[in-house]
Amino acid sequence: MFINAVVIMEQVLRNQIEKIVKLTDEEFQFVLSHFTVRTYRKHQYLVQAGDPAPHDHFVVKGLLKSFYVDDAGKTHIMQFAMEDWWISDPQAFHNQTLATLNIDCIEDTQVLYISYDNREKLCARMQKMEYFFLKKTAAGYVALQRRILSLMSQTAEERYQQFIALYPSLLQRLPKSLIASYLGITRETLSRLPV
Repeated sequence: MFINAVVIMEQVLRNQIEKIVKLTDEEFQFVLSHFTVRTYRKHQYLVQAGDPAPHDHFVVKGLLKSFYVDDAGKTHIMQFAMEDWWISDPQAFHNQTLATLNIDCIEDTQVLYISYDNREKLCARMQKMEYFFLKKTAAGYVALQRRILSLMSQTAEERYQQFIALYPSLLQRLPKSLIASYLGITRETLSRLPV
């Protein structure tokens, strides 16, 4: 049974990569050798602010959030990540500095993670994977720009409608308090918005 679960995890990663670049079986086995499987429980942290964050995580199963806690103790959710998404503290990962974000599990989670060093080695050896990570990073920047512009220029209702349109499956998986935090509003404001 465990072997089947690992094979399924590997296939999910391969499907993710092959949306951008095609790999031979031999190439994929080489790519896979740079990743590690890890299982986390609900509420378990992958990254905590102030600690190193040397891994980029590909979510095979589960749901996570990255968030920042300001000096007043208020939580600001930066990102959710569900199946087939990547999550890390980008600043800490790419600059090899200490994390400013926390990442924890909203549900029991399985990830395949790659260390910064392994990613660098993999990209140096395989131009296809360098291209893959470049495309994924660019997509992340585009999503971040869309999110920042939304927070700067849209009403709470517009942000909520955009969230529903972009991530309909998350509505059933997230408590309203987390959605409100992601949207930058209170739970009470969210409950007054039309669905």
